[in-house]
Amino acid sequence: MLATKADPLPRGADWLHEVKWDGVRTIAQATAGLGDAGVATWTRNGNASTTAWPDVAAVGPDADVVVDGEVIALNARGLPDFRVLQERMHVRRAATAARLAADLPATFMVFDLLRLEGRDLLEEPLEERRALLAQVLDGSGWQVPASYDDGEMLLEATRTQGLEGVVAKRRGSRYRPGERSPHWRKLAHRHRGSYVVGGWRPQEGGTQLAALLVGERTPDGLAYRGRVGSGIGPRASRRLTELVAGLTRAASPFDDEVPRADAAGTTWLEPTLVVDVETHGSGHDRLRQPSLVAVRTDLTPDEI
Repeated sequence: MLATKADPLPRGADWLHEVKWDGVRTIAQATAGLGDAGVATWTRNGNASTTAWPDVAAVGPDADVVVDGEVIALNARGLPDFRVLQERMHVRRAATAARLAADLPATFMVFDLLRLEGRDLLEEPLEERRALLAQVLDGSGWQVPASYDDGEMLLEATRTQGLEGVVAKRRGSRYRPGERSPHWRKLAHRHRGSYVVGGWRPQEGGTQLAALLVGERTPDGLAYRGRVGSGIGPRASRRLTELVAGLTRAASPFDDEVPRADAAGTTWLEPTLVVDVETHGSGHDRLRQPSLVAVRTDLTPDEI
């Protein structure tokens, strides 16, 4: 069951609200008495993923259940980050999966109960499914995240903490597998921040400025945060071309390594120009879905 986009979030006593997790949507089945051998997982598209998550299987409940949730892992800043899981999610060798589980541990955040002891719960109200879920998973390593009545409070809290967003769910909603339902509504945060420009790239097959490589000042120097192409139309491209004229340098100004795919074809710049970028989520080592908002000629890198 999938959520539809909402802005603003729905209000009222009919709705409960949960954190929107930045992870891998996962359906899991556990069989009582079999331990981790009794756990199987599938992706949202129905592809088997059991081998990829040995740490999830190891802490499953001793019960016959089918559940829906999100496998998450934390980045260096302590925030759930889908990209941390990318190295793990397609692994099909048990030895490799075990090694990655030790290096990049995952947690299963379970938010719905679809079947219990052979009983189908799809037609039961969400509120009842969640109450049963909390009882069944009590004492297991699968986590049941809290739900909240106050959506606006949760929205502000997740924004402040750098989490992905909020999902609002109608308390009486039934579970509809594969359906994008208006009874589940999601709102993902967009964050605006100031970054230092360290290079630019032309459009493919051309010479016109089409993307900026930007970074963030840290105690260890200028850390590369990503490439920004969205928001750079013809007018912005012309203005940026004028602003970076005379700033060219031979080597990258970033103090960490820029991925080869991003560095290819880049003209490096002295890190003096500041831009505002809107991005999906915050607290990540790389900007997600970044879009240029403004050129900050009123700011220097030291003033960010």
